Order: sequence, then structure tokens, then C-alpha cells
Amino acid sequence: MPSVRSLLGLLAAAAVCGAFAFLGYCVYLDRKRRGDPAFKRRLRDKRRAKPQKPEERGTQLWDPAKNKKLQELFLQEVRMGELCLSRGEHRMGVRHLSNALLVCGQPQELLKVFKHTLPPKVFEMLLHKIPLICQQFEADVNEQECLEDDPD
Repeated sequence: MPSVRSLLGLLAAAAVCGAFAFLGYCVYLDRKRRGDPAFKRRLRDKRRAKPQKPEERGTQLWDPAKNKKLQELFLQEVRMGELCLSRGEHRMGVRHLSNALLVCGQPQELLKVFKHTLPPKVFEMLLHKIPLICQQFEADVNEQECLEDDPD
């Protein structure tokens, strides 16, 4: 009758062999995956297609230097928009306010403030300008990503 010690030793040896086999299989699959020429393209496409969760959108951590520059740009655009609107230049005012919306960390809240503070005609112009600004921004971001991805 086999002793408990020899059974434990045999079980430990089997576990070690199983662990080595599993690690070897992992290494094999990783090398095979990385050797695939379309791997990086598929990975990049998957990351782009993955939608962000709503709570992740507002909690992005910014570099403090960039954050300060964005705040300065935001305040400058709001001031310029207010100045243009006070002069009666509604189109330029809307352009500056839409730029402020673009760099704002919480655009929904800013839109609520604009709804209560801007004249209805100007707010309507701003609402019509938002899709155009978003399209322009997406085109700029896509162009920048293509430039970063291009190894030439």
C-alpha cells in the first residue's frame, strides 16, 4: 500500500509538470500571436472600437501643464465670445463659445449655463454649430492619429 508521502510527492510532481506545460503553452501562443502581421492592426482597431464607459469620460486624468493651458484657452474663448456678443457680432461670439465648449471638461453643464445666460437666438445658433465643431474635432483627431501611426 503506497504511503501518503509518496502520493503527495507524486501529486506535487504532477502539479509542477502541469504548471510548466501551461506556461510553455502560454509562451507558444504569445509568440504565435505577436508573429501575426495583422496583430497590431487588429489590436488598434479593437481599442478604437471599444466604447468608453460614461464614468470614464469625465474622470480622465490630465497632465497638470496641459490642464492649465486648457483652462487658459477655455477662459480666453469664453471672454472673446462674450466680447463679440456684447459688440453684436453674434457669429464670432458663437464661434468662440463653441471653441470653449470643445475644450470644456463638462460641456453639458456649460450648455446649461449658456441656455440661461445667452439670448435664445444666440443659443440656437450655438446649438446648430455644435455638430459642425464635433465633426471638425473628430477629423483633426483622426488625422493626428494617422500621422502618429504612420512610421514614415
